[in-house]
Amino acid sequence: MPIYEYSCDQCHQAEEVLQKVGEEAPLCCTNCGAKNSLHKVVSSSAFHLKGGGWYKDLYSSTKTSSEETKTDAKIPKKADDKKT
Repeated sequence: MPIYEYSCDQCHQAEEVLQKVGEEAPLCCTNCGAKNSLHKVVSSSAFHLKGGGWYKDLYSSTKTSSEETKTDAKIPKKADDKKT
């Protein structure tokens, strides 16, 4: 279940609530007790993709010439086939 962040219109305190995706916002603020004063806050995610093959900006990075020569050195070259 995801964790949602809510902010109170009365006391301006933020709280995190573990709830199902389709559930409504909590009815009252746990800090001040005001009813119907909570609204969902859009915040940054704590989800990070780590390891090779993932890009932060969804675009691959350009290779520098030194990186290209390193990868080319690892790939064996095929012998040229002579046609007769």
